[in-house]
Amino acid sequence: MVLPLLLLVVALCAALAGWAVWFVVRDRAVILNQLWGGAVIEALLLVQAVVAAVAGARGEGEGDPLLFWGYLATTLVILPVAAAWAFAERTRWSSVVLAVACLTVAFLEWRMWQIWTGA
Repeated sequence: MVLPLLLLVVALCAALAGWAVWFVVRDRAVILNQLWGGAVIEALLLVQAVVAAVAGARGEGEGDPLLFWGYLATTLVILPVAAAWAFAERTRWSSVVLAVACLTVAFLEWRMWQIWTGA
């Protein structure tokens, strides 16, 4: 794993979560631009998965590979499910779902880093 990529994903997740919380406060549903933001994060997560696969094939990473790939698979699923839910739910709760999903992905990223480094 590459730390700058992880930090970028976490920062974008925090920014999108903040944007979603602002919509919660204003009692608004998720808009298409927020879903595009989630798509950018998802693309970065896919790049991260490829980088991790190459690094893992080289023998890098000190932690449990099964646990690491379980976390990575979970991060890849969370945002698309949240986006589908937000698209279907046209109330302020769609913004809540998006905010929680982004914060969950950010937390899982930090946990994956801990697993990768063996901390």
